Amino acid sequence: MNKKTWLVTGGAGFIGGNFVLRQMARGEVMVINLDALTYAGNLATLSGIEDHPDHHFVLGSLNDQPLLGYLLETWQPDAIVNFAAESHVDRSIDSAEDFVQTNLVGTFHLLEAARHYWNGLSVEKRAAFRFLHVSTDEVYGSLGETGLFTETTPYQPNSPYSATKAGSDHLVRAWHHTYGLPVLTTNCSNNYGPYQYPEKLIPLMIQNALEGKALPVYGQGANIRDWLYVEDHCRAIECVLENGQPGEVYNIGGHNEKTNLEVVHTLCALLDELAPDSAQGPHRQLIQFVTDRPGHDQRYAIDAGKIQRELGWVPEETFETGLRKTVQWYLDNGEWVQSVINDCHHQWIKTQYDER
Repeated sequence: MNKKTWLVTGGAGFIGGNFVLRQMARGEVMVINLDALTYAGNLATLSGIEDHPDHHFVLGSLNDQPLLGYLLETWQPDAIVNFAAESHVDRSIDSAEDFVQTNLVGTFHLLEAARHYWNGLSVEKRAAFRFLHVSTDEVYGSLGETGLFTETTPYQPNSPYSATKAGSDHLVRAWHHTYGLPVLTTNCSNNYGPYQYPEKLIPLMIQNALEGKALPVYGQGANIRDWLYVEDHCRAIECVLENGQPGEVYNIGGHNEKTNLEVVHTLCALLDELAPDSAQGPHRQLIQFVTDRPGHDQRYAIDAGKIQRELGWVPEETFETGLRKTVQWYLDNGEWVQSVINDCHHQWIKTQYDER
């Protein structure tokens, strides 16, 4: 059987890295992994597949147009999966330029490279080619106490990060309707799991708790997010890539709405159980409430009914089972965590967190 080839961008990051590792375990595709290795990209995530014959890592940016053209012509991929993005809301508030350049301009360059490549394919390969763009529920803005984000919810981004992701979504849609490029867009809820950069809520709280440092919770911890285990997200992306209808959007959610404070309390309880020898327990005593960040969206919640009805995907993990796996992974992989924390880009870690 001839294996398909997928060009994966951002495949050394959290979700992209988990996706690439899963593909190597599945053994069904060859992956060309393009990543700029900015602060959230980490080759240590991929160390287990460093010599895998079906994984080819390329250091580079979406804004390197000659490189994009070279990779597409050389490897002739059957699909592109675009994970590459700047994703930390507080970083986008502090300085939005990198978010504009990567999320918006970078997506434009990738779409253009894909369009020129796709136009040169045979009729059969053109029909089979797919461009899957991975996006976020944050493009929809903030919900009140009721309601869910659907694929037709109007976009109302509230941060520089979500605004650049919304713009990239619009570009993807336009390249389908204007040029016919067979695109797919997924908008996911908050991911958690192994290999997540420790500026995000869950890994930050785990690491701080183990070190006896404060667990900073914005406001009163009442902001609500829908949590999705990263392995479930990777399965959903495969499902959309292989069976989704070109031009369509699919929302991916975990059916796990939790306040930030509920998440931290659950983490503390798990750490008390799984790390009973920790000198910091009970870990809940480390919680500190801090000033809320500007424009902090109150609630996100995904209606994932479309992907379930049309493609048959449902999450396999509950929040409780997924979080237990996540905490145990961080307890078992302290070397990976320290390699990230010791990196020169760690100045935001332990001072600010982002739920995503």
